[in-house]
Amino acid sequence: MTKTQGTGAAAPRAPALPWTVRFRIFALVTATDIAQRPDGTVNRFMVSLADRQARASARPDGLGVVSADVDVDASRGLWARVFSPSSSVVDPAAPALPVVVYFHGGGFTLLSAASALYDGMCRQFCRELGAVVVSVNYRLAPEHRFPAAYDDGVDVLRYLGSAGLPDLGVPVDLSRCFLAGDSAGGNLTHHVAQRWTDTASAPIRIAGIILLQPYFGGEERTPAELRLEGVAPVVNMRRSDWSWRAFLPEGADRNHPAAHVTGEAAPEPELAEAFPPAMVVIGGMDPLQDWQRRYAAMLERKGKAVQVLEFPEAIHAFYVFPELNDSGKVVKAIKAFMDEPRAAQPSQLLSC
Repeated sequence: MTKTQGTGAAAPRAPALPWTVRFRIFALVTATDIAQRPDGTVNRFMVSLADRQARASARPDGLGVVSADVDVDASRGLWARVFSPSSSVVDPAAPALPVVVYFHGGGFTLLSAASALYDGMCRQFCRELGAVVVSVNYRLAPEHRFPAAYDDGVDVLRYLGSAGLPDLGVPVDLSRCFLAGDSAGGNLTHHVAQRWTDTASAPIRIAGIILLQPYFGGEERTPAELRLEGVAPVVNMRRSDWSWRAFLPEGADRNHPAAHVTGEAAPEPELAEAFPPAMVVIGGMDPLQDWQRRYAAMLERKGKAVQVLEFPEAIHAFYVFPELNDSGKVVKAIKAFMDEPRAAQPSQLLSC
C-alpha cells in the first residue's frame, strides 16, 4: 500500500464512479484544460463544444416544471432562468412558494444558467424543494473580473424586489428567499448575502443560504489540496489557481478578500446581524474541503447559525450527477433546511 509522503498515512484512492459519470467528467475537464489558455483568456469555442445548452420552455416537463428566461439588464447581458411548478400541479390552497436564487459553478469563468447540467439540476430543485428557482446568468471572468459577478447577484435581488417574478400562475413569497450556489456559485452566495444584509430592505428577505462545496481559497496549500492532488477529479491546484487569476483583480493574490474569507491571512469579513443561517455541504474527495470547514468555523465564531453536511465519499460537483446516491440525499437535506432554517445551530455537523 502506498503512503502519503511524510505522514505514513495511506494515500487516498481515486473514487469509484459509474462510467457515465467518468465520461462526463473527462469531457468537461478536457474542455476546461484546453479552454484555459496560458495567457489567461478563455477559449469560448472549446467550452461551447462540451457545454450542452438547454432551452427554457413554457410547456411542463416530466417533473411538471415550466421555465422562462427573464432579462434583468440586457445592456450587460444579465438574465436569469426562472423555474416554477406548473400551476396544474400546485394546490391553490397551499402556502405561497419560497424562492431559491441559484448561482451556478464553473470557477467564475465557465458554464451558464442555460448549461444542461444546471438546467436539469434546477428543474429537480424546483420539483423536490417545492420552490420557484431563479438561476442567475452572471457575467464571467476574465472578460468581467471581480466584482462583476457579485454586482450581478445583488442586482438580480434588486430586480426581484422591484419588478417581481413573471406571472407564474402560482403564489410566491419573496420574504422567504434562499440564496444557493455550488463551487464558485457558493462563493457568490456568501458575498451576495453579505452585501445584501448590509443594506437590504423588504420585500426580499434572505431566509437562509445554501453553499454546495463553495469555492474559497488562499495562498496557503491546505492538507486536503496536497493530499488529493492528482487523485480527486474535477478540481486540481492548477485549474483552481488559473480560475482565481482570471477572476481576481489584476495583480491580486489568493489572499484577496473575495477568495480568503476565513481569517488566517486576512481579516474576517464583517457580517451584519441579519446575515442568514447557512448550510455548508462538504465532500470528502473535494480538495477544497479544508477551506469550506474553515468557512463554517468562521461563521460559528461570528455567532451565525451554520449547519455542516458532510458526504465522505463525494467528489467536487457530485450534485450535478443524478446517478450518484449522494445527489439525491443532498436535495432532501436542502429541503429540510429550507423548511426549518432557524433550526440550524452553530457548528451542527451531519454526515451522510
